[in-house]
Amino acid sequence: MATYKIKHITEYQYAESVYDSINQIMLYPIQDAFQKVKQTSIKITGNPEVDTFKDKFNNKLGIFSLLESHQTLNISSCIEVEVSPVSEPKLSLSVQDQWEDLQKKDQDPLVKEFLVNEDFKAQAEIQVLVDSLSNLSLSPLENAKVFSAYIYNNFTYRQGVTSVESEVDEIWQLKAGVCQDFAHILLVMLRSIQIPSRYVSGYICPLNHELRGEGATHAWVEIYLPTYGWIGLDPTNDCIASDRHVRLAVGRYFKDCTPVKGIFKGGSEHRLAVSVIVENNENSKDSIHHNFFNDTKMETPAFVSFAEKNSAVDNSYQLHKQKQIQMQQQQQQQM
Repeated sequence: MATYKIKHITEYQYAESVYDSINQIMLYPIQDAFQKVKQTSIKITGNPEVDTFKDKFNNKLGIFSLLESHQTLNISSCIEVEVSPVSEPKLSLSVQDQWEDLQKKDQDPLVKEFLVNEDFKAQAEIQVLVDSLSNLSLSPLENAKVFSAYIYNNFTYRQGVTSVESEVDEIWQLKAGVCQDFAHILLVMLRSIQIPSRYVSGYICPLNHELRGEGATHAWVEIYLPTYGWIGLDPTNDCIASDRHVRLAVGRYFKDCTPVKGIFKGGSEHRLAVSVIVENNENSKDSIHHNFFNDTKMETPAFVSFAEKNSAVDNSYQLHKQKQIQMQQQQQQQM
């Protein structure tokens, strides 16, 4: 069992004052048999009231507004979680019975949404690959592991070549990207052979910088197994998601799990910086972050981006979707 303290700071610095900022945050870790939330703290510029509720996937959301003029928005989330290790399950059902059980899940309201792929141009090409890799004499989990290993070995982990707007066709053509992209390709492959699968947003917690995806939010996939439930697969690191993975939210795709998004009025020019710091059992005793839950100061950011001034959208909501994308990108560019 591993215990982690994770600080996730998102900071916007605007060139001009902005106002009427309305935001959604998904920064509340999942709590279940494998993950125990010991402490949470969210501090936001101006100390606005945060209203919380559950979405249809049982994720906890927070909504807050900053109506007054401001030039900085700092969202600092600190959590302490205890994560149990996950062993690869050995199901009592035969392989044939497992596949037959999954074939019935398209009628299950809790699972059927995770069986549907969106339309995309490369669908036929990916199906050819899936057909060449899949083997229905093996269990659904074994097939999922084969797909995960293929992505790990044949896609290049490269930051900056994709964005949150990148769709499956672009990722497939590039054969490169970050953990969000790897997760989306795996989702498509799994759903192509009727394995219910969902997108997971969270953090990865390396011990010696040996895992890809640290320094920002991470993404992976969970598949549904008969008589067992959901189990995570991380194609970015080709492993079962276990006690090194901390879950924030689940959904069909990234758009269901965005850690921070919102809209605002004012000039579009701003600087965005994101920092994620993880303390674990091994390093917490000697950590310099002695004031971990109270210090909201941005240290060395893992990700920085700049949005240039665009007079066409100043002081309007005309391109609010564009600004939503900008606010989403900070959470995913470094995965």
